[in-house]
Amino acid sequence: MPRILSLTRKLFMSLCLLGLVACNGTPQQTASPSPTVTPEEAPATPTPVAATNGTPQACQMVESGFGPSGSVPVTAQEVVSGLEVPWGIVFLSNTDLLVSERPGRIRLVRNGQLQPQPVATVNVTATGEGGLLGMAAHPDFNNNRQFYIYYTRDRGASPVNRVERWQLSADGTTATPDRVILDDIPAARFHNGGRLRFGPDGMLYIGTGDAREVQLSQNPNSLAGKILRLTPDGEIPNDNPTPGSPVFISGLRNTQGFDWFNETTIWVSDHGPSGDLGLRGMDQILVARPGDNLGWPEIYGCGDESGLVSAAISWVQAVPPGGAAVYRGNSIPEWQGSFIVGTLGSRHLHRFVFDEATGQQLQSHEVYFQGESPQGLGRIREVIMGPDNELYITTSNCDGRGSCPSDGDKILRIQRGS
Repeated sequence: MPRILSLTRKLFMSLCLLGLVACNGTPQQTASPSPTVTPEEAPATPTPVAATNGTPQACQMVESGFGPSGSVPVTAQEVVSGLEVPWGIVFLSNTDLLVSERPGRIRLVRNGQLQPQPVATVNVTATGEGGLLGMAAHPDFNNNRQFYIYYTRDRGASPVNRVERWQLSADGTTATPDRVILDDIPAARFHNGGRLRFGPDGMLYIGTGDAREVQLSQNPNSLAGKILRLTPDGEIPNDNPTPGSPVFISGLRNTQGFDWFNETTIWVSDHGPSGDLGLRGMDQILVARPGDNLGWPEIYGCGDESGLVSAAISWVQAVPPGGAAVYRGNSIPEWQGSFIVGTLGSRHLHRFVFDEATGQQLQSHEVYFQGESPQGLGRIREVIMGPDNELYITTSNCDGRGSCPSDGDKILRIQRGS
């Protein structure tokens, strides 16, 4: 599509959306009731939206609200409380885990109890959305005890984000840095990305934000606004889309969630404009392949342009999404193979169902745990499958944008209700 049409569309959307509000934007057992979702209506099948160039486009624009209520009864069971802005989880066993707190602490949960002393404290720049963010376990963690962290640090006049590999002690109570994997990722008060995941190929994938400089997402020489791919030792794999570059997917604004449909297809959640370019909302779920450009800031919402990947679904209202995982458990059989995404601003857990053959076409979408406690869970940051084949999430209600309960943020286990 000629660039003039893209710019015209942006101006039109800016005028249409003028006036919309901005987005508002651990383990110990408890006897408190678990929030439960009871189905109210069946999910609707998305209708493809016509693209501006006249060709069909598999994108659903949610014009009003956030989506139909969930069709499956599910419940959230508290695993641990007393956390401060938990961001990432590393599972050590079926009962023990590490969790990162944004102010810079790595905490240990052992036998269902949050240990009082941190495993380690990282010297972070914890302003705005920066600090200690994502974590991931090495694929051979059971043998080498290595895990990875993503954090914001001072570097003279401006902060940067860094990925490090750490070594956990044999007893799991202390950890020390092992090596720097990647440094000088652009950082800012907002839009630091921060999600770490190991893919089915054993490579480390790193989600970064645009650091409030929108042009960096389209700059192939910048680490910002990308999903990066490295070996566990921090080397650039020979089969990356561009030889010698860590960039795997570009054109992102502030991704905090992604997971694999298969070895070549990744489902991605990303933040929309939320104030940039004079717009609000337009958060997205996208289907990506190696080397894809997901469009930011050239397209967003259900926009399309030649050479850029359009969203599968977007919202007029601000969502913005947090962590994400493909459900591969047994507790909720109806969710098997679904893409589960937590949201921060709209305070939901979303379920997306794509076609089983290719994972490209969104077939249905539904929403769970809407709103604040006790019906809802509030802001949801991490979404991850555990080694017990259960889905775990972290709340982010104490990050300054939510309603922080007296017992702090939590880790919750999502299971089927009755």
